[in-house]
Amino acid sequence: MIVGLDTSVLVRLLAGDPRELALAALSFVLERQEAGDRLRVSELVVAETYHAMQYHYGVSKRDALAELRRFLETPGVEGAGSLAKLLATPGLESAKPGFIDRVIHENYLRTGAQQVVSFEKASAKLPKVIVLAP
Repeated sequence: MIVGLDTSVLVRLLAGDPRELALAALSFVLERQEAGDRLRVSELVVAETYHAMQYHYGVSKRDALAELRRFLETPGVEGAGSLAKLLATPGLESAKPGFIDRVIHENYLRTGAQQVVSFEKASAKLPKVIVLAP
């Protein structure tokens, strides 16, 4: 069985706070892994978790990305789309375009868009992007 994890579960797993919820999330994940289920994490859940870790827990971009990368490398856990590839991008914490812009770009292309349009000049580094000028 494939089980999708919500942001609230992933944040608790990574932050360990509040402890009671973190332990419940960990227990669930371990039970599902023991049963042979696969745990799937969507791009939106990873994006929300990335921001929540920074905003609510004061985690740096670099550390939030490292935690997400480690979690997605856990046996039985899979990221939707190109998350693993994106998280492996060197210097991602300071890359332009940033992590979330790259998630959006990959999601559009994966779901059939032929081009992505942006005003963000840095997006020109990505394939199939049109950067609009004012």
